[in-house]
Amino acid sequence: MKNQLLKKIFLNNQRQLISQKIVKWYLNHGRHDLPWRQKISPYRIWISEIMLQQTQVKTAIPYFKNFIKKYPTQKKLSEATEDQILALWSGLGFYRRARNIFKTKEIIKEEYNNRFPKKFHQLIELPGIGKSTAGAIMSLAYQNPYPILDGNVKRVITRLVNQNINLLKENQLWNLSSEFVNAENCFAYTQGIMDLGATVCTPANPTCKDCPVQNECRSAFNVAINKKRKVAQLKKVIPMNLSLIQTEDSLLLVKNEVSSIWKNLWIPFESRSLESYTNNFKLTSSQKIQHELTHRRLNIKLNTYISKNESKIKTNKKYKWIKKDRINEYGLPKPISKVINEL
Repeated sequence: MKNQLLKKIFLNNQRQLISQKIVKWYLNHGRHDLPWRQKISPYRIWISEIMLQQTQVKTAIPYFKNFIKKYPTQKKLSEATEDQILALWSGLGFYRRARNIFKTKEIIKEEYNNRFPKKFHQLIELPGIGKSTAGAIMSLAYQNPYPILDGNVKRVITRLVNQNINLLKENQLWNLSSEFVNAENCFAYTQGIMDLGATVCTPANPTCKDCPVQNECRSAFNVAINKKRKVAQLKKVIPMNLSLIQTEDSLLLVKNEVSSIWKNLWIPFESRSLESYTNNFKLTSSQKIQHELTHRRLNIKLNTYISKNESKIKTNKKYKWIKKDRINEYGLPKPISKVINEL
């Protein structure tokens, strides 16, 4: 019993030593220039963490800057429509994240008087915010030590203890992450362990010689890299037949409120919906577009027409003739946006 207690004390001391070294490394070598690490606030941390879900840092940076320029505060965001948020998200993909931002800001406006929640249990009840995002907000914005568990953190902590990440259950990973949290400087520790995983303890070819905890890491200089060849998965192919109608200064688009693909974005009508109208329009081009999603491939046939006027369409769908000079105010899928910008 005594030996077990001594072992536990030793492990706790060692893990706190590791966290202290990560803090020191971050202060000297961390990515302090990332835009969401300037003017720290719960709001800015929230937006950045949502963007960084399933998106690389270099891709997220310009989107974050544009978003914060348009909506610098929670109060400013509270005035935004879902269309305006989706417009800023166009091209970033995984649009559910943007829809969740809209839902969350509505809850914060109505239930919290536009003040960002300060309790962990309040945060995880908000759409799109899980334990790791809530932990990041608590640690970074409120200086309240909470563990996080993104891909970088999982990789660092499992290598530190020389455990196969695929053999540990989620609750085991959370417990392990909690043991390394630095209560004295949770901000620098949280940023540090994420940066360490992103820049040093990388998935392939980690640079152990540059790691601040190489002496404590049980996998240092002997990291088992999973070299199993990835089996290419066949993507489900989804055909789409669309018709884009334009006048001299406007475009006819419909809000996609039903399909899970591009939900709540503005897209051209399905061609079959306009069969009774196309005789009134002049066909100007027909093109085939292939667009890759994570698990699906879209094969799009897009016909473009010119109309002399903004015709009324008999449909129960929500549609608009949108002025071309205001098209950037609406959320559009990347391939559709590209076509429109080339008109």
